[in-house]
Amino acid sequence: LPISVVTAMRRWAREYDKAVVGSVVILEDGIYRNRMLFVEPSGKMTQYDKHHLFRPGGEGRDYTPGKRRVVVEYKGFRFLMQVCYDLRFPVFSRNRGDYDAIIYCASWDNKRRDAWCALLRARAIENQSYVIGVNRVGTDPDAVYIGDSKAIDYLGRTMADAESGEWTMVVTLDLEEQRAFRQSFPAWMDADDFELKNLE
Repeated sequence: LPISVVTAMRRWAREYDKAVVGSVVILEDGIYRNRMLFVEPSGKMTQYDKHHLFRPGGEGRDYTPGKRRVVVEYKGFRFLMQVCYDLRFPVFSRNRGDYDAIIYCASWDNKRRDAWCALLRARAIENQSYVIGVNRVGTDPDAVYIGDSKAIDYLGRTMADAESGEWTMVVTLDLEEQRAFRQSFPAWMDADDFELKNLE
């Protein structure tokens, strides 16, 4: 892993007594991966390698996909870790009763802004889950990124919206309210059964 990135994330987590989450390109054993890191104040680090590689941008050619779906528990909440293009694939993020919130770390460009906003809300509603979508800002040679980072509750309501630019947002996730809603409206009990193949 890039030592400076991990060192900085661990320092921030320790200093602020908060989990720090982000993604970074890594070269490991001769292969590239798009890796999401969840770093806790204790220094514990959970990692998820992006499963759906962005073929239109050449990621499928240059990177190796992850083979594990990763859920990390922190302060009583279970977070499904997802990266960018994973957002377009609802089966991979389907809640099987194994998480309470999804975190998407993304580099989603402005041309597909409407899809980003719509799919974050869809993932929240269909999974009766909190969704936190953190998107980059700035430019690169190929695209413009305005942000649109959001926190959405299990009903699809926007709790916080950065719109354009860099912002710090603070939201409260209420596990008891979420569980009460899921019991009163148990759509999850009628979900189709399936198996995810090609995963460890």
